[in-house]
Amino acid sequence: DPPYHHHHHHHCTMRSVAVVLALVASGASAFINSNGLRAASAPRTVRKAASISMDDDSVASSVKIYDPTAGSEPPMTRNNNEQLWLPQRARPRRNRKSAAMRAMVRENFVLPCHFIYPLFIHEDSNEVIPIPSMPGQSRHTLDSMMKEVAEAWEYGVRSFVLFPKVPDELKTNYADECYNPNGIVPRAVSMIKDKFPESIVCTDVALDPYSDQGHDGIVKDGKILNDETIGQLCKQAVAQARAGSDVIAPSDMMDGRVMAIRDALDSEGFTDASILAYTAKYASAYYGPFRDALDSHPGFGDKKTYQQDPGNGREAIIECGLDEAEGADMLMVKPGLPYLDVIHRLRQNTDLPIAAYHVSGEYAMLKAAAEKGWLNEKDVALETLLCFRRAGCDTILTYYAKQAAQWLSEDGAW
Repeated sequence: DPPYHHHHHHHCTMRSVAVVLALVASGASAFINSNGLRAASAPRTVRKAASISMDDDSVASSVKIYDPTAGSEPPMTRNNNEQLWLPQRARPRRNRKSAAMRAMVRENFVLPCHFIYPLFIHEDSNEVIPIPSMPGQSRHTLDSMMKEVAEAWEYGVRSFVLFPKVPDELKTNYADECYNPNGIVPRAVSMIKDKFPESIVCTDVALDPYSDQGHDGIVKDGKILNDETIGQLCKQAVAQARAGSDVIAPSDMMDGRVMAIRDALDSEGFTDASILAYTAKYASAYYGPFRDALDSHPGFGDKKTYQQDPGNGREAIIECGLDEAEGADMLMVKPGLPYLDVIHRLRQNTDLPIAAYHVSGEYAMLKAAAEKGWLNEKDVALETLLCFRRAGCDTILTYYAKQAAQWLSEDGAW
């Protein structure tokens, strides 16, 4: 076969391809022939330069070129057409050979229906206040919340979860504002359900947004009280269900709260209200930007007596079994990416749907790298969301919900 010249954007399919290699030490060039037939013009010897060749028999030179088909027990052989061959029947690359083939055998997809979009709401002013550590996210007024829901709805996002920024003067240790039927959350829920009745509105059950202590529970003598807190959570869950909340999501990590909330809802007739339990919520440093957004940093100490230790994986299986037995409809792992192993463990231990919270710190890291031009934001964000699905998630709480849904509407399933 004659040597041919490769032109960019022109893919030839010739049986024998000769590639010209400029050798470093001299101007000499050697031809490599993929069929092992020696190219006519290949130099026989090269002085002061290493000879590079895939020829059948090694060129005469000071360095003998290794032949993978020669000698005792060679790693390779040649097939009936004299092409280099590594005999093997299974070749996993066959299932990757084209876009159509890859699509046909793909195990996991991510779509807008898999997202729950967290929204921050406030009534401190009529301003939409951007959150510096979470580019693209804001503390919304109720009006701008409705605009954001409408935009996300356009791209196929149907589920939302609300987090309020509560004025300091309404905060107390017992967090009684959390069950005020005229509070910001019940009114926001009603607004969304009135205009978008087909949406899924999730509400956060925990005392921290309403607590003057900045903790998820009632504080006494420096301790967070378990059962007394649950009494307040039951009132909060019922108030949210009355406002039209579809999914009650207790994020407080008190022991037994799923059972108590389930019974409270059922006794008030809300047997259709779902519970998305924060099953494995870790005492994580990744929540920083969220706490900036809601001004909800703990007033003292930390949350390590109720949130899980980041070093513990088996413990999540204990929580999983309890929440399932107590009547949870879905289980959540929080944070997300650094806890994919926990998602996988839960997936192996329950048949309930699993959610992951792709938290503020994870979002902030990716946004910061993208702003610096260090990562391709779209590709990395969509890959990240896909990885949640592969790990075992049915649904993903993510601040990327609207943006990712927009990308998916342009590209199809990812």
